[in-house]
Amino acid sequence: MATPVTERVRKRRAALRAAGLRPLEIWVPDTRRPGFVEECRRQSLTAARADSGDTGMMDFLDAALTDRRDGA
Repeated sequence: MATPVTERVRKRRAALRAAGLRPLEIWVPDTRRPGFVEECRRQSLTAARADSGDTGMMDFLDAALTDRRDGA
C-alpha cells in the first residue's frame, strides 16, 4: 500500500507527464569535493593562457564589442 507522500509524488509526476513533460536526471560536479576549487583554478588558468595567445580572437571580440556599441 502506498504511503500518502508516495501517492502525492505519483500524482504529481502523472500530472507533469500529462502536461507533456518528462523527468530528466542531471549530474553536476560536486563543488564540495576536495580538490574542486584547485581544479577550477587550473582549468581557468589554462583557458586564460590559451586566450591570451589568440590575438585573432581578441581582435574579433573587440570588433564585435565596438560594433555592438555603435549599433546600440
